[in-house]
This record gives sequence, structure tokens and C-alpha cells, in this order.
Amino acid sequence: MKIFTTRTDLQQYLASLNSKTIGFVPTMGALHSGHLSLIAQAKQNNDLVVCSIFVNPTQFNDPKDLERYPRPIEADIDKLTTATCDVLFNPPVTEVYDDNEQWHLNIGQLEFLLEGEFRPGHYQGVTQVVYKLLTIVKPTTLYLGQKDYQQFMVVSRMVDLLNLPVKMVMSPIEREPEGLAMSSRNIHLSADDRLHALVLSRTLNWAKENFGSKAIFELEQEAMERLQTEPSVTPEYFELADGKTLLPANENSQTIVALTAAKVGKTRLIDNMIIK
Repeated sequence: MKIFTTRTDLQQYLASLNSKTIGFVPTMGALHSGHLSLIAQAKQNNDLVVCSIFVNPTQFNDPKDLERYPRPIEADIDKLTTATCDVLFNPPVTEVYDDNEQWHLNIGQLEFLLEGEFRPGHYQGVTQVVYKLLTIVKPTTLYLGQKDYQQFMVVSRMVDLLNLPVKMVMSPIEREPEGLAMSSRNIHLSADDRLHALVLSRTLNWAKENFGSKAIFELEQEAMERLQTEPSVTPEYFELADGKTLLPANENSQTIVALTAAKVGKTRLIDNMIIK
């Protein structure tokens, strides 16, 4: 695996290969099986696979959260090497951002729903960095995980708005055997926290099993109650949303996804499940 830390070196290398197709997996590191499933999918369908590891400061609205974000780069390199990833782009912040750089992209109400409500400015930071990375790597296909369902929709909106020549693929959520969605943040969970965190996937499964037998608002209300009664869990939202718009779901929604976020101990987790 080739490792690059500068845009120029990476672009010169990619230009020298004349690869017909490039699969790109952008990450913030602390890699787990969910990320590696994206690498595997990209390898199946492309001549070359590029993974980036960059903890993007512009998408954190809490400086302490940015500080705490895990950065086990040596372990990450080992995992990517084992997964036979072709290229790693691991730039410093100064290679990605100039001083006092400004960015704003009007992505509409998607920016303010669900995660956007609880993490103001987050999706501006996401679109800013993904646009930069796409401009640098120029991939054929971009691979993102379903766990960040709203992020996938936000990036899709950006790709449409800016007419970027990249195909987008969403890969299913990878879960621990007991049901916990894999996340780089799981490293912060204590043994007790991990047990309590299982209420998220249990509640999503419950909502899926009971969909159709209860009204949507009843499902949402009871789901929140289930989350609230779990020790050490402070839920922020549990919503059934239209899978195309993320506005509240109704009987006309062709796709419905249940999305939830909660603090478990001191760690904020998100999860979702496609209900219909």
C-alpha cells in the first residue's frame, strides 16, 4: 500500500497509473469492520482503491469531541494493509485547509433536520471536506456507510448540486454480534456502557417489527420511552423519516427509515434501520 500525505504527491501518483476506475473510501480513521467492508466492496468493483484518513476539524461543533476523537494511525495502516487497500491519503490539516477558509453550500432543510439540529454546522463541515477530497482524488465511485444515513443524503445532495462526476454507493451497517452498530466512538464505551448501548438496536428492531400495527407517532413515542428507561442512556431523538427527504414519514413514503441518536455515558452514538 502506498501512503501519501500531500495532495501533489497523491495526484501525481494517481495520474501515472491511468486507472480506469478508482473507488474512494473517505474515513476519519479508528477503522473497524464497517470501514473494511467498504474497502472490500470498492476492491470488487474498481481497478484501484483509495482510502483517506483525516479527522476533519470543520465538522466538529464541540472542540472536546474533536480532541477525544481516536487516532490509532499505526493500527489503521495495519488494517488497510491486510485489506489490500492500494492507497492511503493521510494529510495534515494544513494540507487540506488554507487559513480562514470560507465555505457554505445551500443543501436545504437536510442541513437542519435530526443530526443537523443537534450538531449545527456539522454538515457544512462534511460537505466542505468531502468536496475537497473528491477534487483531489477524482474517484469514479464514492463508498459511504449506511450508519451515517443522513450524511450519505447530504453528500448526494452536494454531488447533485455541484454536478460532480462520481457515482455514490451506500453500504449496509456492520454490527457487533450482539447488535451494536460498529463505530469509531465505541472505543470510549465502558463494559457497562456497551450493554446499555444495545437498547438502540433493540429499539430499532422493535420499531421495525411493530411497523404497521401502530401509528407512526405511537411508535416514535414508545421508542423514546424505551430509550429513556435504559440506565446511562440519554436519547436525543428517535424518528421515522421518509427515506428520500428525511422529513417525517407518512403513509405515502415509499422508503421509511428509523433514525436515533443518544448519549450513552459520555459517548454520543447514532444508529438507524430501514423500516420499509
